[in-house]
Amino acid sequence: MTIEKNRPATVRTQGMPPLEPITGGPRTAVSAAVAKRLFHAAVSRLAITVVEEPTGRRLGQGGPVMRLHRPDEFYARLGRAGLIGFGEAYLTGAWDAEDLAGFLTVPAARMATLVPQPLQRLRALVTPRLPSHHRSTEDNSQANISHHYDLSNDLFRLFLDETLSYSSALFDTSLQSAPAGPGSVAEHLVATTPEPVDHDDPRRHGPDLAAAQGRKIERMLDQAGVTEGTRVLEIGTGWGELAIRAASRGARVHTITLSVEQLELAEERIAAAGFADRVEVELMDYRALAATGRTYDAVLSVEMIEAVGHEFWGTYFRTIDQVLAPGGKVSIQAITMPHDRMLATRDSHTWINKYIFPGGFLPSVEVIDQITRGQTTLRLVDQLEMGSHYAETLRRWDRRFLGQRESVLALGFDDMFMRVWHFYLAYSQAGFASGYINVSQLTFTREDR
Repeated sequence: MTIEKNRPATVRTQGMPPLEPITGGPRTAVSAAVAKRLFHAAVSRLAITVVEEPTGRRLGQGGPVMRLHRPDEFYARLGRAGLIGFGEAYLTGAWDAEDLAGFLTVPAARMATLVPQPLQRLRALVTPRLPSHHRSTEDNSQANISHHYDLSNDLFRLFLDETLSYSSALFDTSLQSAPAGPGSVAEHLVATTPEPVDHDDPRRHGPDLAAAQGRKIERMLDQAGVTEGTRVLEIGTGWGELAIRAASRGARVHTITLSVEQLELAEERIAAAGFADRVEVELMDYRALAATGRTYDAVLSVEMIEAVGHEFWGTYFRTIDQVLAPGGKVSIQAITMPHDRMLATRDSHTWINKYIFPGGFLPSVEVIDQITRGQTTLRLVDQLEMGSHYAETLRRWDRRFLGQRESVLALGFDDMFMRVWHFYLAYSQAGFASGYINVSQLTFTREDR
C-alpha cells in the first residue's frame, strides 16, 4: 500500500488518552486490597524503599525511594489496571520518585517473579488485551505510527542529538564474545557497558552521543555490505541519517516510512546533504514492497520491527526475503525481550501501548530465528547485543528532555505530557539497565534457492 503524501496524518497534540477517574464501589475496594497485599509482598523482597504518606510507613529492603503521596488512589489504580494503573498513578502524582529510572530498574530486574507463580496463571483473565484498532494491519499502521512520530519534529529536536537518531547509540567500548543464552541463539558479541557522561548543562549532550549514533549506523552499513553502487532498501526512514550515510558511500537508497512529518524533514536533510538524486523517500507500508518488483542488494531497518506486531512478523521477513537480491544481506537493529516473557505477554495491552506506541510488541531473538528459518531463506549469521548502550542513550535523552521543559511547553505540550514522557524514557531505561529487555544488531545472509 503506497500512501499519498497529502493523506492526513493523525496528529495528537498531547499524544495521550485522557486519564480515567477512580470510581468507588465493592469491586474497586476488593481489587485495591488485593493489589496492596501483592505490592507489599513484592516490595518486601526488593532493594527499594517505599514511603507511605502521611503515616511515614516504610516498606522494602532499602534503596531507591518511591513516595506514595496518595496510597488509596495508587492501590485502586494498581488493582484496576495492573501495570497500566501503576504508570497512571505516577501520571496523576499519586506517587513519585526522585530517581525514577533508578527506582524502576530494581523491580524490572525481577519482573518475571514479582507476582507469585500460581497467580501468573490467571494473567490472561485480568490483563487488558490489545484493542483491535491497535493491531498493526495495513489499515491501522499509519495511525499507530503517526500517534508517536508525528507529534512534532521540533519536539524530537529538543532531546535528540544532531543526527536526529531515535534509536540506541553504540558507544566506543570493547566487544566481547558471549555464549548462547537468554535473548540469543548462538555465540555472539556483546558491547561492554559504556561510562555515563554528565555535563553541567542538561540541555546539551556529550560530544560522543552523535559519534555513537554514527558508529551504530556505520556498523550496520558495514554488516550489510553497503558500498559504491549498492541498491539499498531502508524500512523505517526516521529523519534520514542512515539514508544520508548510505548515499555518502555511493549507494542508491529507497527508504520508506509511514510518518508524514519524518518524511518531510528527512527529504529536507537529504537534499541539504546533497543526496537528493541518490535517495528516494516514500510514504509506504512495508507490505507494499513485494508488488513493486524491485530488488535490493542490502536491506536495513533500525528499530522498526517493534511496530510490526507478532501477527505480522512472518509477513515482514517474507517481504524482505522476496525483495532481497541474490547474494544480498540484511541488517536489522531490534529491541527484544526474552522468549518466555514474549510468550507470556503476547496480546497484552501495556502502558507503553496505551500512551506511547499503539500496537507495538517486542520479539525475541529466538522467534526471529525461528521465523526466518521456517518461512524464508534468510539466516541469522551475526548478533551484537548492546542493551547497556540503550540504557545510557535513554538516560541522556531523559536528562535533556527534562532540561528542555520550558521549550517543550512552548511547543504547546503541558505538564502531564512532561510526566508521560519522563515516565516513558525512565521506564525504558530501567528495562535495558535491568536486562529485562535488550537491543541487538542482527545480520542475515540469504540461502539462495
